Amino acid sequence: MKKRIAIFASGSGSNAQKIMEHFKRSNDAEVALILTNNPDAYVLQRADNFEVPSHIFDRKEFYETDKIVQLLKNLNIDLVVLAGFLWLVPQPLLKAFPNKIINIHPSLLPKYGGKGMYGEKVHQAVLADGEQESGITIHFVNEAFDEGEIIHQSKFKIEKGDDLEMIKFKVQQLEHQHFPKVIEALLKKMKSL
Repeated sequence: MKKRIAIFASGSGSNAQKIMEHFKRSNDAEVALILTNNPDAYVLQRADNFEVPSHIFDRKEFYETDKIVQLLKNLNIDLVVLAGFLWLVPQPLLKAFPNKIINIHPSLLPKYGGKGMYGEKVHQAVLADGEQESGITIHFVNEAFDEGEIIHQSKFKIEKGDDLEMIKFKVQQLEHQHFPKVIEALLKKMKSL
């Protein structure tokens, strides 16, 4: 039986696409659902392109009902992946999927994490502080932003002359290279438990 992945994304969904591409030919796992809180998110088009069902929800449904938890359970989801999803995950969802919700963050946590630290804001802070390196962190999700146990980190050197666009590009390269592989490794570990 294939392991089933649900991906939450709020925007473009380039990481979601890389994950869908990675598992499209897999015998072990599949992306079963894309969820978004943004009806205009490009990730919905990407989901359509891969013929993956999608679900759009609002704040009320996410925080005040158990509809999302029920949907994920009904679809026998094994792993929940946050790929550019900006809302804090509510307690009932954390309880329903203990150690089965992961997130990717565009810095080397614990640096540049927490509420309000996402996307370009992270890279701007890294540049402003004159950091010598940056990278990505893949971590389990808990009740606080970016504080769950770290699963994987990859980093790159910030070269003299690297601007915001270059740092963004380097981070995205690492995300696309590592996120699908880390998900695959986690699913294999789950299988052996």
